Amino acid sequence: MASDSIVENNGEKKLRLIAKCVVGGVALGLSIWGIHATGLSETLELWVRKKKKPTRVYMDGCFDMMHYGHCNALRQARNLGDQLVVGVVSDAEITANKGPPVTPLHERLIMVQAVKWVDEVIPDAPYAITEDFMKKLFDEYNIDYIIHGDDPCLLPDGSDAYALAKRAGRFKQIKRTEGVSSTDIVGRMLLCVRERSSNEKSNHSSLQRQFSHGHSQKFDDGGGTRISHFLPTSRRIVQFSNGKGPKPDSRIVYIDGAFDLFHAGHVEILRLARELGDFLLVGIHTDQTVSAKRGSHQPIMNLHERSLSVLACRYVDEVIIGAPWEVSKDTITTFNISLVVHGTVAESDDFQQEEDNPYAVPISMGIFKVIESPLDITTTTIIKRIVANHEAYQKRNEKKAASERKYYEERTFVSGD
Repeated sequence: MASDSIVENNGEKKLRLIAKCVVGGVALGLSIWGIHATGLSETLELWVRKKKKPTRVYMDGCFDMMHYGHCNALRQARNLGDQLVVGVVSDAEITANKGPPVTPLHERLIMVQAVKWVDEVIPDAPYAITEDFMKKLFDEYNIDYIIHGDDPCLLPDGSDAYALAKRAGRFKQIKRTEGVSSTDIVGRMLLCVRERSSNEKSNHSSLQRQFSHGHSQKFDDGGGTRISHFLPTSRRIVQFSNGKGPKPDSRIVYIDGAFDLFHAGHVEILRLARELGDFLLVGIHTDQTVSAKRGSHQPIMNLHERSLSVLACRYVDEVIIGAPWEVSKDTITTFNISLVVHGTVAESDDFQQEEDNPYAVPISMGIFKVIESPLDITTTTIIKRIVANHEAYQKRNEKKAASERKYYEERTFVSGD
């Protein structure tokens, strides 16, 4: 906007004036000592201009079946700079290097753009950082550093996809989030498939073992959801949280659900919900509640994993971790909720029931609204995609495992360990 430009120009003029005043004082002092100060003004002004330039960092990825581990990587990358540019790899590149993605590019773009630490997105990014693309990042996008996790990212020939960036001295590494991976999540999904023929059961069990990385399958006390390897801490929740509450006069909108396998359909309904008020409060149901409503093998992601995925969304202001199934009068009063909303696409139609309707209270108060879901995607949709293409994903995982083995074997041989 023009006003922003004026403010920015005035700020720059003030900085230059300060620089000149400083130079004048320094130059006077130096002249007393007989030291020539030519060029000092230009040097300080250059420093002021450089100080204004934000550090721009780049991180790319497939971001397939995006989870809180991806979000945490983006959070860490953003902390290494002032602006985070994210490249989302094309469907064709993923297929060529890893196998078919579970979620298509347009859904993956919705997911990445919704992460609150992301400033800019480059669609159809290449899987490998080529010399030409690296030059484009540096020259056209003004990227200062390329970021990736400490896990290997290998090309089909077994080489490092970030070798050029490392040789250029423009690479920075972040720590991989332990306890979650897309392959692990696929393994969990397959446990949700209950009605199968004996032949299908054999194939799915084999695939589940492939994707589990050898972890033993542990279950909760109810015999349902597999226990994840994620250990939540208060610090991680704080890192993901906005840390700000609503203002006294804020219009607070409330939406609840399982938000399992957080996907583009969730993101889009949250976006619309946020547009209806000033503060979006999201209730996330407990694992026990989800299991009771959807079956013992769900949810796939546990409560804290689901909470972090929702917290990472830029449209969400706060979450209730373990929200009650029914939206009570007490909940509405406690959180000063102005409007309760629900999408038209969901795993069940409980909100349309006359008896045991979880939204009976907000409906009676006249503060309940059904909003049209932009995308026809549910958690079941994602599970069906996996099951329908189980052979392709099995091959993809076997290929990945072989490449990683080769990578670590070569590193061991070079290091002499």
